[in-house]
Amino acid sequence: MNSSLRKPAATAVEQCMNLQSDESCAIVTDDKRKAIGEALYRVASEITDDTVLLRYPPGDQHGAEPPAPVAAAMAGADVVLAPTTKSLSHTEARSAANDSGARVATLPGITEGVFLMGLDADYESIARHCRDVLEQVEGADEIRVTSPQGTDITFDVTGKEWRLDTGIVHEAGEMSNLPAGEVFLSPTSADGTFVVDGTMMPHGQLEDQRLEFTVEDGSVTEIGDDAVRQQVEEAAAEVGDAAYNLAELGIGTNVAVTDLVGSVLLDEKAGGTVHIAIGDDHAIGGDTTAPIHLDGILTEPTVLADGVEVHLPHAE
Repeated sequence: MNSSLRKPAATAVEQCMNLQSDESCAIVTDDKRKAIGEALYRVASEITDDTVLLRYPPGDQHGAEPPAPVAAAMAGADVVLAPTTKSLSHTEARSAANDSGARVATLPGITEGVFLMGLDADYESIARHCRDVLEQVEGADEIRVTSPQGTDITFDVTGKEWRLDTGIVHEAGEMSNLPAGEVFLSPTSADGTFVVDGTMMPHGQLEDQRLEFTVEDGSVTEIGDDAVRQQVEEAAAEVGDAAYNLAELGIGTNVAVTDLVGSVLLDEKAGGTVHIAIGDDHAIGGDTTAPIHLDGILTEPTVLADGVEVHLPHAE
């Protein structure tokens, strides 16, 4: 095992997941994330003998279901950690594991660099920033996001439940990304334009490029980038209009992330950023199932909750 991965692995297993000696733990990884999976397995297996490491070929898309034996192991475990190339966050397997009482942390697209950087954080502090943002947006019917790059989009969030991704996953049925730090929901609808200037796949971190999207009545109607459009069109060939669903509005709260690095997993958590996603939302309070969930990150957003500006946390 890469010895430098031990400390972040211990943070994940011990502080974030609070794994106990009488619990079972499933580490789910793939061929490209083996080193991180093995680091987590090593730490977990020192706490409980009831630990398994499952590895399978990387999926084709974020949100693609894992093999059936992996899904079964996830549902049968008390704690699940999933460092995978493609995200398991928005899958039936992850939802079923939570429904069975498992505490789940997904680490989609995690790299060793992001693992080392993103888990070197005070997750109690991140949780406080999450609660502060929640206080400002909870109960609002309308969220408007603008940016100097040209974003002006309004979300109808009437009656929708905001969710916290604090990285503290100590209660049965809870779920978080790691690295963590966001407040998010699946909006009822949205209209306007958003311009991604931070990070979005398949590009990674954007330099001079800006990706513009038009949204009407909760669906993305124009995609100003060929590579992103191709991903959405491929998903639409499988599930139709669901692929164009405006799936998520998220606000980053991880003030330990000082610079974007090109990893959506880490960059969408950066304090003071907003991310907007296209595709699947069934796992975060929506009713759309799709084989993609594409997040785009805005680096200079202004957020208004029913017309009142939200004070966003920024890197310390």
